[in-house]
Amino acid sequence: MAQVRQLRQKIRSVKSTAKITRAQEMIATSRIVKAQQAVAASKPYADQITQALSALVSHHVGVDHPLLQEQPTDNRSAVLIVTSDGGFCGAYNVNVIREAEALIKRLRDEGREPVPYVVGNKGITWYRFRDRHIQEQWAGFTDRPDFASAERIGRRLTEDFLKTDAEGGVGEIHVVYTEFVTRLTQEVRVTRLMPLELDEVTSDKVPPAYEFEPSAQAALDLLLPNYVESRIFHMLLQSAASFQASKQRAMKSATDNANELVEVYTRQMNQVRQAMITQEISEIVGGADALADSGGE
Repeated sequence: MAQVRQLRQKIRSVKSTAKITRAQEMIATSRIVKAQQAVAASKPYADQITQALSALVSHHVGVDHPLLQEQPTDNRSAVLIVTSDGGFCGAYNVNVIREAEALIKRLRDEGREPVPYVVGNKGITWYRFRDRHIQEQWAGFTDRPDFASAERIGRRLTEDFLKTDAEGGVGEIHVVYTEFVTRLTQEVRVTRLMPLELDEVTSDKVPPAYEFEPSAQAALDLLLPNYVESRIFHMLLQSAASFQASKQRAMKSATDNANELVEVYTRQMNQVRQAMITQEISEIVGGADALADSGGE
C-alpha cells in the first residue's frame, strides 16, 4: 500500500510539472510570433540605411570614416557574445558560448588578445563563474530587445574601437549571436562588425544618386554609427526570436517526457495494485481452503 501511495505522489508531482512546462511552451510559442514580427518591422529601416550608405560610398569616392579603417590597435579584438537572460532553452546558450570560445581560441592562435563583451545573464554568469574578465556587460532586455539597448552597446563598442592602444582600444570587433532561420532551425553566427567592409553595404544593383546635405562626408559621419547600431539591433532581435524558439522546443520536449513518465508510473501503480489484489485473493482462497480442511476433519 505504501508503494502505491508513493507512485500516486510521483504522478501528481510529474503532472504538476507538466502543467508548468506546457504553460511555458505556450508562452514561448506566442512570443516567437511577436519576435518574428519585430525582426520584420526592423527590416525596412535596415534596408534603407544600407541603401543610403551604398549610394554614398558608390558615388562619393573621397569620403572616409574611422569605422572603415583598420585601427592601429592590432593585437586586441573585441568579441560581443549575445546570450539570454532566461533559461529553460535547451542548448541555446551552450551553443553560443561554445562558438565564442572557439573564436577566442582562434584569435589567440593568431597572436591577438580577445576582449569579451557579454549580453545576457547566462553568459555573464558563465564567465564570472570561471573568473574570466568581461570588458562590459548588458542584461535585462534579451527576450524583448529595444533600440535603446542596441544604441548603448553600439556606442560603447564604437568608442573602444576608436580609442588608441594606450587607452585600451580594440582593433576589430566580432559578434557571436544566433540567427533565426525557422522555428526548427537556429544557427549560431560569427560576424565581424568593425572595421566595416565596403562590400557589406554595396551590391550589384546601381544605387540611386542622392544629394547629401550639407555634404557627403557629414552624412557618412551620421549614417555609419546608426548603421552599426541597426546591425546590432538586428542581431539582438534575431537572438531573441531564436531564444523563444529554443525555449518552445525545450518545453515541449519536457512536457512530452513528463507525460511519458506519468504513463510509466501509472503502469507501475496498476501492476502493484494488481499484485496486491492477486495476493489478497490468494490469501482468501488459502484461508477458505484451510477452513474447509479443518471442517472436514
